Amino acid sequence: MPDRSFKTWWGTPLIGLLGGFLASQVGWPLPWMVGSLLAIILVRTLTPWQLGEIPGGRKCGQWIVGIGIGLHFTPLVIEQVLTHFGLIFFGALVTSVSSVVGVWLMRRTGEDRATAFFASMPGGSGEMVNLGARNGAVLSSVAAGQSFRVLMVVLCVPALFKYLLGDGVPALSPTTVDWSWLMILFPAGALLAHGWQRLKQPNPWLFGPLLLSATVSIGWDLHIGLPQGTSQMGQWLIGSGLGCHFNRSFFSRAPSFIGRTLLGTALTMLIAALAAVGLSVMTKLDLRSLTLGMMPGGIAEMSLTAEVLQLSVPLVTAMQVMRLLFVLFLAEPLFRHWDRRPG
Repeated sequence: MPDRSFKTWWGTPLIGLLGGFLASQVGWPLPWMVGSLLAIILVRTLTPWQLGEIPGGRKCGQWIVGIGIGLHFTPLVIEQVLTHFGLIFFGALVTSVSSVVGVWLMRRTGEDRATAFFASMPGGSGEMVNLGARNGAVLSSVAAGQSFRVLMVVLCVPALFKYLLGDGVPALSPTTVDWSWLMILFPAGALLAHGWQRLKQPNPWLFGPLLLSATVSIGWDLHIGLPQGTSQMGQWLIGSGLGCHFNRSFFSRAPSFIGRTLLGTALTMLIAALAAVGLSVMTKLDLRSLTLGMMPGGIAEMSLTAEVLQLSVPLVTAMQVMRLLFVLFLAEPLFRHWDRRPG
């Protein structure tokens, strides 16, 4: 069995590396994630070679990225984030509420309530599938809707930001690499992630290391960063893992469902962008960071995009985490209230 398993995934890291390298050569934003993601999808879609996911690869990538994101938090930065807590709360609420557009589109074209609702919520794929299972949704459609949303955001948002809005104002990001601290943070982050996973908490391999790293960085005011190339390694592992969820049958299974999902995601992104413009005018905060924080993508992907484009990583991360908490805690009660209504 181990040998057969190895045969399914040995090519995945190589194809992912090739895709990431080619994307980096053409200057594509977030190249090691987007490039590896596209390369894996193309191979699985256009050839008989069905590459398998690297065992634990995506978790490892989230672990690396979580530590790196947490190191952006400092006492000064967290003070600024707390100052704008109301803004973060409102931005996350807008993103969550705007997902009703996707629910409406799916209901208009025949999906049942549970499937339309949980396929459209901007939460983690695993968490939404679990909630959908408890409420009678078609799980394959929920997983497909969540996967397409993340795919669309990852492919479109970094490119749109870089080529239409440009890079942000260069931040005073930490450049010092302190191995003594990193030798503590990485194993401790893995232990916390493992414990969080055993408690069945959402996204443990990102949230556990991120929480630990941010807490230590704030408490000791570290101002350190990861070694050169470490973030790219995390991107490559996450992108390679995401790509393994797609193949030819996935794209051909339900074209109309794919179209509705893409349209709903696009409208949600447009609503988020318009709301970010309004918040930026009122608060004078950076439009790019606000917009990215309100995008309905994954926390790791959007935080990495902020890091690459030199935006406010803590602000983006805080808005993404707040939105995820909204969805996780409110989605099921709201759905059950809606489902009790006739018609």
